[in-house]
Order: sequence, then C-alpha cells, then structure tokens
Amino acid sequence: MSEKKEKIVAIKGMNDILPADAPLWELFENTAESVLKSYGYQKIVTPIVEETGLFARAIGAVTDIVEKEMYSFTDSMNGDQLTLRPEGTAGVVRAVIEHNLAYDGPKRLWYKGPMFRHERPQRGRYRQFFQFGAEAIGFSGPDIDAELIMLCRRLWDDLGLDNIRLELNSIGNAEERQRHRADLIAYFEANIDVLDAEAKRRLHANPLRILDTKNPAMQDLVNAAPKLLDYLGGESLAHFEGLKQILDANNVQYTVNPRLVRGLDYYNRTVFEWVTDLLGAQGTVCAGGRYDPLIETFGGKPTPGIGFAMGIERLIELMKAQGEPAEPAQCDVYLVHQGEDAQMKAFILGERLRDAGLDAVLHCATPAGAGSFKSQMKKADGSGAAFAVIIGADEVAGGVVAVKSLREAEGQQQTSVPFDEAVDFIVDQIVGGHDHDHDHEHVHYHP
Repeated sequence: MSEKKEKIVAIKGMNDILPADAPLWELFENTAESVLKSYGYQKIVTPIVEETGLFARAIGAVTDIVEKEMYSFTDSMNGDQLTLRPEGTAGVVRAVIEHNLAYDGPKRLWYKGPMFRHERPQRGRYRQFFQFGAEAIGFSGPDIDAELIMLCRRLWDDLGLDNIRLELNSIGNAEERQRHRADLIAYFEANIDVLDAEAKRRLHANPLRILDTKNPAMQDLVNAAPKLLDYLGGESLAHFEGLKQILDANNVQYTVNPRLVRGLDYYNRTVFEWVTDLLGAQGTVCAGGRYDPLIETFGGKPTPGIGFAMGIERLIELMKAQGEPAEPAQCDVYLVHQGEDAQMKAFILGERLRDAGLDAVLHCATPAGAGSFKSQMKKADGSGAAFAVIIGADEVAGGVVAVKSLREAEGQQQTSVPFDEAVDFIVDQIVGGHDHDHDHEHVHYHP
C-alpha cells in the first residue's frame, strides 16, 4: 500500500497571484507605469537580496523591522550576512551611490517588486508583499514633494479610486526633532503609568513611534503630547508652507496630521500618507516622505531625496471594493480544428494572426483528447474571443476557413473565407468596429 504524500502548500503570508486576478494586477501596473512615465520617471531594478547592514543603517537598528521582521540569513558559501529586502528605498539609494547615477544631475526613478517582512499575516499585511515606488534624487525644494503627491492623485483618478485621502506633516530636521524628542520623553515619563508595554519599550529608543499607537487607552495622552510642528525652524516651516501652497493652487485636498511620523530614521521634513477607510485596520495604501540625510549616511555626497511606496495588494483590494471587475484574460481569435491536416492549417494561421498583432489561442488536446467541434466552440465562447476560426476536413479540401463572430448582438454570423485572405478579413472586422473592446493600434500585418 503506497504511502499518502503530504500536500505542499504556500508559506503562510506568501500568496499566489492566480490567473483570475492577473487582469487587475496588469491594469494597476500598466496604469502606474504610464503615470510615472508621464512625469519623466525612469525604471530601476535592484536585487531582492542585499547585505543586512544596508537595512540596519538605512532603517535604523531600533525599529520593529530590523529587530523582529527581517528575513536575514548567513550565506553558507562565504559567510555573508544577507537579508531579503523589507522595503525599496535603501536598495535604490545604494544603487544611486554605487553607479554614481546623480553625477550629471537629479534623477526621477521608479521601481516595483516583492518585499519581505516576517510579521503576523492579516488582511492587507503579508510576509511577501508587492510595492510600487518612486524616488526623486537630487531635488531640494517643495516642488518635487508636490509633484510626487500630485502624481499619486493622478494615479487614483486614472484607476477610478475616489475613497483615498491625503494626510500631510513635516517632521523637520534632526536638530528640531532632538529638541522635540527630549520634551516628548519628559512628557511620557511624567505619564509613565498610562503607557502600555510597547510604548515603554519605545520610550527612549524611538519615542516618535508612540505617537502612532492604536491603543485606545493612550489616545488622550498622545493627543496632548508636544507637537513636532511647534518645534520647526524657519527653513523647515518655509519648505512646508511652500508645499501646501502648490497643493492648494492645484486643488489637492489634504489634512495636516501632527501625529503622522515615520518609523525609519532617514526621514526629514515632508511626510505623507494616502489612506482609506475601506480596508479596515490596514488603511494606508501609500506612504512617503523626504530623506535628505540618507545618501550622505551611506557614504555618498550630500544629496537630497524624496519618495513613496504603495502596497499593490491593498490597492487591488480597493479596486475590487469599488467595483472594478476582475475580467478573465481575453483573446481576439480562438482557432477550432478537427483532424491532423486541419491542425497544421490552424497552426499556420495562428502565427499569421499573431504577426498581424492579434491575440490568437489555438485549441490544444487534453488527456481526454482534442474534443468535438461542439466542445471546442464552448471553449471559444468562454475565451472572450471576438471570432472563432473553424477548420475541418471540408475547409482543408476547399482551401477556406469558417470565421464565426462570437459577439454579434444580432446572432452569430459565420462566413467562409479563403485561407490566405482570413487574416485580412479578421483584421478588417476588428478594426472596423465589431463588438470588441481590445486595443488594436498595434496591428502591423503585411501579407
């Protein structure tokens, strides 16, 4: 008696993206890439694995990410300390310094890909999650801050997402934060009995993070805490006012949230979040801010920077929540055939259709066989194709194919077309405006 094999499943918190969801992912990614390109941003791809020290220096040693959430390991081949990237900015900045990308002036960059954090999986928070981000390196004024924010607004508009709001704050520079930090610690120490265990742990290491607590018992205390905005000097205030003026002039709605902070050490001045109430506790769909000290911290020349990262899974959920249909992938033409000679003709015609820029799916055999014409036509209809091309023994003998419209409102029309004229006929039908929503500006068929 054979032993039953244990079923292998995905690692908890690391999810498959299945074909049914792929169209929504493609819609998001294509739209985001188009928006970034319209503002002059260029793509950069960095490794998924970096030296552990990169993130310890960039993110800060006393953070939940570095202390508890990073997937770090020792390379058994050479002893290197490596980490699966928990965020994208550090790798992009490392690449900018290593390849001297900013030597000839500022750079606008964007990236996408998986990030990894070992935290408790829940809705909208996963151990492998995908981010889309942008970094503007070498720009110092509030104008680039406004550009990144307005870029996000354009993306939400293009995706049809209208339940996302902007929260804004300035966390000043290091000296201003130090003065605020000292007063903040003194304030919390005077109210130590109200702090929970997590806040007490953070008190001297990272007191700004206490302001971000979700503990209801601490809300009154946090609301009355010293506000960082009151500690800003002239330059930081001028930068923040400049940003708000540009946003106001462009009718960008926002709320100044004095409690909006960042858990990462490298942020300064502008910080912002785009949030929604439709996703429960994980309401932040995009977060960003300025990190002027970071490149110098890494050993590069002093160079200002600002960026954002958005969680793709959360935005996909939001697209679904607002009624964006996850339609199955569609093709233009489904090729139905019966018999070996017909199959060969279908292969030849399929390649010609693809040469013309159309999407063509050829019916292929399963363990149950090639299937009858009836079962193949059912597959053709389910494919979403505009047309089925039918080739059987009679069509092979006559040098023709049968082209059947699958989307005609007045019933399905079928036409016999000479084999060598089939591509031109189908292209004319599609470009001529048949009931079909595929974009065929890329048709390039030459007989």
